[in-house]
Amino acid sequence: MAWRGQLSRNLKELRILFSPNSPSSSSTRNFIENNYKDLKTKNPKLPILIREATGIEPQLWARYDLGVERGIRLSGLSEEQISKALEDLAKGGAAVKG
Repeated sequence: MAWRGQLSRNLKELRILFSPNSPSSSSTRNFIENNYKDLKTKNPKLPILIREATGIEPQLWARYDLGVERGIRLSGLSEEQISKALEDLAKGGAAVKG
């Protein structure tokens, strides 16, 4: 999981949106509880925005250079799949830079 320490190289901002009560957001809530501290410790200057909104579908958004943004819907994904989606978004940032 060395890629976690490289997030701030490729991303300018990371946003996680989810519902605080919805069952479809339970994996997203668990992902945040179990991974936020590690992600923030390894990327202290990267803005990681956590947004709760009742009834919203869980989503993960990455902002890259030049205002380019990419998002992934997280509904139905497990914690491991959310981690893989974040890794894919981070690697996608290298392509935006290059």
